[in-house]
Amino acid sequence: MPAEPAHRLQLTLKRPLFSWRSKPTVVIAGRGQPAQWGVGTWQLPSAGERVGASGVLQVFVFNRLWRYGTAVHVFAETPPAALVYTPPLLPFLPGRLRAASAR
Repeated sequence: MPAEPAHRLQLTLKRPLFSWRSKPTVVIAGRGQPAQWGVGTWQLPSAGERVGASGVLQVFVFNRLWRYGTAVHVFAETPPAALVYTPPLLPFLPGRLRAASAR
């Protein structure tokens, strides 16, 4: 039986207006991965590997004092090709993950 090809997700991480030396963190399948602001590509688990929380993508901003701006996206059988993370204006508000618009 041939292996299912890995799905790649393009994720655009927008920098907050006041970054305070903050950095984004991407959590895929329960594993946190430090990231950089801008456009990046992430490998998602295949449909056969997804169990429980592994079909969840979470992004948050972290600085030396606290983490904030958490946004969660639960992907179904066919994950989107691209998502955009927008951080909140204030550090106690949630962030936003949405599908990227085709241009």
